[in-house]
Amino acid sequence: MEGTERSGGPSKNAGAGGESRPDPEVPPQAVRRRFSASYKLKILEEADRCAEGELGALLRREGLYHSNLLTWRRQRKEGALKALDRKRGRKAKAVNPLAGEVHRLQRENRRLKGKLQRAGIMLEIQKKTSRLLGLSLGADEEEES
Repeated sequence: MEGTERSGGPSKNAGAGGESRPDPEVPPQAVRRRFSASYKLKILEEADRCAEGELGALLRREGLYHSNLLTWRRQRKEGALKALDRKRGRKAKAVNPLAGEVHRLQRENRRLKGKLQRAGIMLEIQKKTSRLLGLSLGADEEEES
């Protein structure tokens, strides 16, 4: 039963003279076609210019149905085709031109606050050390007098 096996051998696609034939398997799911607004408008313009009997040839050439034209004409009349050219998804937020400057200043402010805090800690250490060693600071002596 070698010829009935689907996954193997040269007998699957080989024809009578070694020529290959197309795979008879049907794709698992059809892919839906999507048409851009510019394509729809282009086809509608061509369809409007068609003389009697040429419309069928246009539809066959493009692989379309007459119902496509009816739907697209209705969309054009409602102005929906112009709206289709817009990008989908979230809209980009407007960038404030001063946002970069604000960010830089905030970062500098955090850096300076840290530096000030470290300087305050160093002063506290110096005061405690001078008290422990019994040394007087120049500013303390002036305050006591």
